[in-house]
Amino acid sequence: MRALPSIAAVLLGAVALLGACGGSDGGGDSGRVRVIATIAPVGALVQAVGGDFVELKVLAGAGIDPHEYEVSASDRKAIGRAAVIFWSGLGIDAFLVKAFDGTRQPPMTLSAALKLRSGPDGASPDPHVWHDIENDKLMLAAIADALAASDPGHAQAYRANAAAYSAKLDETDRQIKTLLDAIPPQNRKVVTNHDSVGYFLARYGLTFVGAVIPGTSTQSEPSAKDIAELVSLIKKEGVKAIFSEGSVDPKVARQVAKDTGVTIVADLYGDSLGNKGSGAETIDGMLLSNAKKIAEALR
Repeated sequence: MRALPSIAAVLLGAVALLGACGGSDGGGDSGRVRVIATIAPVGALVQAVGGDFVELKVLAGAGIDPHEYEVSASDRKAIGRAAVIFWSGLGIDAFLVKAFDGTRQPPMTLSAALKLRSGPDGASPDPHVWHDIENDKLMLAAIADALAASDPGHAQAYRANAAAYSAKLDETDRQIKTLLDAIPPQNRKVVTNHDSVGYFLARYGLTFVGAVIPGTSTQSEPSAKDIAELVSLIKKEGVKAIFSEGSVDPKVARQVAKDTGVTIVADLYGDSLGNKGSGAETIDGMLLSNAKKIAEALR
């Protein structure tokens, strides 16, 4: 993977590009700024900041596993026309690395300034950064700065939108803590389909016991030995539920739940968000939805 520029370099590049092009290139038919977001969580944060001033295209949208996504010809065209491109980085949206070659604007890596946790291998960072509200607030600020640089006329609105959504996330954080604090200490153990909600569990004091699919990518496959060891661990630890994502095939997780006699919750959000109207199409809605499902299953 080729090195990507820092946030500051991207912002300076955006300003220089707009000056060279008179501010018109990268603008949509409606006059709005053309923006690309690689995955649904990034897109939700960009939409919260950009509002009606951006023409946003999310590539791997709600309900789509980004590990399985393939870039289309229309995606490449949209990428080539975008004024600003946002991606999370850390490998979860690596499907776009080649698509960025030759683009008029390099992508902004939103995870660059975040406090990262280690993945299960102990070497690579966990890419699911949006499951920690503090990370989301930092990304909102970076998005606002980038959009302000690209569209100075609406800079104040972008920063006001970021501040307003940060406040909403703070309120969501309080609601989640209230829900999860009610889980008895002996029940605060979680098994997931793959290791995608580690930031969430760490923030709210829940213990990650194990995952059906090893690692932070859904492309890994568990061996028979992995499954047998997990079944034994679930029984030993007295885990009450297994949580599987709606965007990941729950077949193996269902079998583990059957073998251990525990509940399975098959519609958690990990790599993606919910569809429009689900209540989980936003970051705050997704996090609160997950919290409610976890709290109900572990009480």
